[in-house]
Amino acid sequence: MPDCKVGADGALQYYTDKAAWKPDLESMNATSQDNCGLSVAVTGYSDPTQYNAFIMQGFQTDQKPTLFTWHTGDQLKSLVDKGLVAETTDIWKAATTAGYVPDGLIDNYTYGGKQYCVPLNIAYWVMYYNKKSFADAGVTPPKTWDEFTKVTAALRAKGQTPLHQMNVIFSFAWFQALLMGGDPAAYAGLETGKTKYTDAPVQNAMKQWYQMEQNKDFIDAGVQTDPQTLLKTGKVAMAYFGTFFTGQLTSVGMKSDSDYGVFALPNVAGGKQQMALETGPLCVGAGSANEKAALAYSSWWMGVPAQTAWSDKRGDISFNPQVPVKDPALAGLLKDLPQWQIHKRWLEATPTPIYNVADPAFGEFVSKPTADSMPMLQKIQAAADQYWNSQG
Repeated sequence: MPDCKVGADGALQYYTDKAAWKPDLESMNATSQDNCGLSVAVTGYSDPTQYNAFIMQGFQTDQKPTLFTWHTGDQLKSLVDKGLVAETTDIWKAATTAGYVPDGLIDNYTYGGKQYCVPLNIAYWVMYYNKKSFADAGVTPPKTWDEFTKVTAALRAKGQTPLHQMNVIFSFAWFQALLMGGDPAAYAGLETGKTKYTDAPVQNAMKQWYQMEQNKDFIDAGVQTDPQTLLKTGKVAMAYFGTFFTGQLTSVGMKSDSDYGVFALPNVAGGKQQMALETGPLCVGAGSANEKAALAYSSWWMGVPAQTAWSDKRGDISFNPQVPVKDPALAGLLKDLPQWQIHKRWLEATPTPIYNVADPAFGEFVSKPTADSMPMLQKIQAAADQYWNSQG
């Protein structure tokens, strides 16, 4: 990576909507000072609306935010379109050459053939399972979709609820899993408008989702209990989440590879393993104070020393494949990373006007499953048509 020893006027101002991360982010100062002579002073916000307003207001003044966390997808695109964030193409080029990023991650940061911001964190969407529940049902992690359906049947036969679901926040999860694993090209096409929500592959995914609901594969979507508690107590045997869920399981006393395990959800259609990835960006304000030093910090952040220190502090996986994963369950899972086909998570891949219609529709579907999903899909497609037509 390029030399990160760039002078700065004091500590770099670092703003984040992850207020609870402030101590961990500032704990990185020892490593960044040693490697680069740079440090950060973190201001954390807990209210996302207040945070977004603060960042946007800052761009209207001469106090533009130096380093700040944001969101990929439409929200980052909006900043790029307005010229508010510094370009990081050279940083990404060096990181890619050094093998510091997995395939597919760069797509979340690319606009008009150039890159903006760097990844703050990453999560792969995988299946967590309660090992006792599996042992009681006499099943092991499946490798194919057929094996997966046999696992859910065996769990039901033992009186266990196989799968978690939610009607808020992550109501899209099983739509993502079933379409991505059933027709990866159709899933990817939703991001560009090439695929319509009324197309056959989407209808097939909805039919499969409905059948799983009819099979009683899922817990009641309205249950208010935290998913980590449901998995710990065996109220559900499996939960499909991003790898951030590891921290939530640790918080309730579950031990990796002892109380729970992890596996990649098999594709419905077989073939190369399809995997959804979500990532949050760390950005540099264009024209901000210490912009050059902030870009040097961003470059350092992508390297092995920074990511090793961060992974050790958070107990989480790093986006950098060269950083060892200490969690045994995740370490075993990520051995197969080179064989995965990476996709954006549906939420980040979906333009906001479409998301605003689809998300509550999926929430309604899991609350009251219906065999005829076409009216719902037509409603979502109407929003998609309006959006894509507005893009010229």
